[in-house]
Amino acid sequence: MLCKPLTIFALIAFMLLNILAPSMVQANDLPDLTLLGKFLFFDPNLSSPDGQACATCHRPDYGFADPRQNQPVSQGVLKIFYGSRNAPSAAYTAYSPPLYFDPTMRPGIMEGMYIGGLFWDGRVNTLEEQAQKPFLNLLEMHSPNQKAVVHAIRKSEYADLFRQIFGPDALDDVETAYQYAAQAIAAYERCGEVNPFTSKYDYYLDGAVQLSEAEARGLALFTGKAKCMNCHSLANPDPDAFPGIKPLFTNFGYQNVGAPKNPDNPYYGIPRGFNPEGKNYVDLGLGAVLGDPKQNGKFKIPSLRNSAVTPPYEHNGVFKTLREVVMFNNTRDVAGANWPPPEVPENVHRHMPPMPGTFGQLGLTDQEVDDIVAFLQTLTDGYQPQ
Repeated sequence: MLCKPLTIFALIAFMLLNILAPSMVQANDLPDLTLLGKFLFFDPNLSSPDGQACATCHRPDYGFADPRQNQPVSQGVLKIFYGSRNAPSAAYTAYSPPLYFDPTMRPGIMEGMYIGGLFWDGRVNTLEEQAQKPFLNLLEMHSPNQKAVVHAIRKSEYADLFRQIFGPDALDDVETAYQYAAQAIAAYERCGEVNPFTSKYDYYLDGAVQLSEAEARGLALFTGKAKCMNCHSLANPDPDAFPGIKPLFTNFGYQNVGAPKNPDNPYYGIPRGFNPEGKNYVDLGLGAVLGDPKQNGKFKIPSLRNSAVTPPYEHNGVFKTLREVVMFNNTRDVAGANWPPPEVPENVHRHMPPMPGTFGQLGLTDQEVDDIVAFLQTLTDGYQPQ
């Protein structure tokens, strides 16, 4: 994203942001709206009680995902509360289109599939919509209403920057101010800080570095025998809207890969007023959003960028390591592999008829699994070429 010199208000706001989150913020020039969004993104005073910012579950140094990697799902500002899902990375979500149905037949997906939307279940279409949800989610930032969030912004050290950008009365009307805040956060989530394309793989594409032998073998497997790129695409999702961008490693579609239920999910133990089903809760994903049983158990196919630093994996955090994920994809349907049954048994993605060499029975050796993991580790941003 393009940048411009900071105004005096933006400079003051940036200094304050460094005081609030010095370990996460680097000095650079951002457009005023983007800087305001960054300030809001890192502000821990917008939850009720204070203490949880957007960045709490989307830390830059953890690929804009949750740094509490020993927890399968994300914890709210009230420590007795957990969401039902693992907070996905906020990086590169700016490239996801609005939710739509694509009837195109694909390998193993002859019926077409839904593409786009945000969150694991596609329930909103824009970053502006997405930015509004966590503040008012009682299991997350726990603010009782928009008024509480706007009141905190009015008291903030960046309120003058807010008014400078949106007008002197920008914080007077609660609903309008709340929309403005979401607009600013979305601007930050679209900027180059959140979507930097600075992995070893990116430098490899530029000809600046070479992959190791294991990484190169992993790339060949990713695009060949393992068929990873069928879902984690290297193609540009929208060349007209995003000309020249590098691979995002997702097609932004939805699949039920047969992920098992996670018995360690603390969501099952939260007060019954928030999860009446307790341990019997089943997450239907896209199917619940659309009210369509044919989509039950389907979740957004995430970008694999930064996947090496964003464990645990799947919507419920059931897998703790990348190697475990790759092994599941490799042997899910192999007799004797002993994977638990899927949480949602209907609509599980399988090649029909089932056959060796397809998802769930890919036939990868242990060395090949390790090579794929080695390649995935090249997708972590912040690589410094030697």
